Amino acid sequence: MHTGAAPVRLLDADCAEELTRSAEELLSASGSATAPGLLEHVPESAAALSDRIHHLCRPCDTPDGVFVLRGLTVDDSAVGPTPGHWSTVGDAGAVWDVALLLLATVMGRPIAWEGQQDGRFVHNIVPSPGHEEEQTGASSSILLSPHTEDAFHPGRAHLLMLGCMRNDAGIATTAASIRRAELGADDVALLSEPVLPILPDDSYTEAQASTEEPPGVPTLWSAEEGLTLRFDPAYTPLDQAPPAHRAAYGRLEDELARVSVSVSLSPGDVLIVDNDVVVHGRVPFRARYDGTDRWLKRASIRIPGRRTRPLQEQDEHGYGQAAIVAPV
Repeated sequence: MHTGAAPVRLLDADCAEELTRSAEELLSASGSATAPGLLEHVPESAAALSDRIHHLCRPCDTPDGVFVLRGLTVDDSAVGPTPGHWSTVGDAGAVWDVALLLLATVMGRPIAWEGQQDGRFVHNIVPSPGHEEEQTGASSSILLSPHTEDAFHPGRAHLLMLGCMRNDAGIATTAASIRRAELGADDVALLSEPVLPILPDDSYTEAQASTEEPPGVPTLWSAEEGLTLRFDPAYTPLDQAPPAHRAAYGRLEDELARVSVSVSLSPGDVLIVDNDVVVHGRVPFRARYDGTDRWLKRASIRIPGRRTRPLQEQDEHGYGQAAIVAPV
């Protein structure tokens, strides 16, 4: 694994000030980052941002499939202590919520989920007592396995955005691009077959209770730009696959581990992940639960008209989980 190899795009002081000012104005007008009317005004404000900001928000343009947008700042004392659970965050770091929504709207359309974090468009990722060993963002003491975000759902995000509020311990996010991996043609062919389902993860309790038959989905497929993937081994019943398929899946896991990079985000950094090209995870750490733990904010983005996924996904039921798409 390599350290800190993600490409960096720098917001200069003028761009950072412009984005922050626009977020503060929207927040002041709405009164809260979760106010129902705020999202209606975000597209106009996002369109009015400078050409420089729009250029920095262009699609991932290297095989890495990730980049770090750097230049924003976080006032550590103003945001308050790291909460012990996403539900207790309230409006802490609300300007950051709105700034991420602005960036997400420049890149595409923000989405939320009915069954996750009360349908919020910006999620708070913090370690929570009792969840240390889960394969969710609330875990800490175990490796968060590399995965496609919301891999179980056909309406999952095209891009994932992680904004760092606090990371005093330098805890690394991992990222591995399928376009850096080296796989044989036979393995690609095997993994392109819809053999196994990907089940809903533990943050979607209602979806996990679905009685719909889990559909088999391909792990790999080819888009115009190159190989893409849909991958979540923690929620894939590999024991149901034929031996040859399991072996190919194992070789894919090994390759993704080989090309994985480790990115330690600093407060103000925003990591952008192409969710069709890159799997992401997190190294283990010991949560302190003293208000100083790692704290990220997450936004999910769809890109209208993007053609990187098999048409068969349109027939999937999504385990009854519905996405909420931000207004244009």
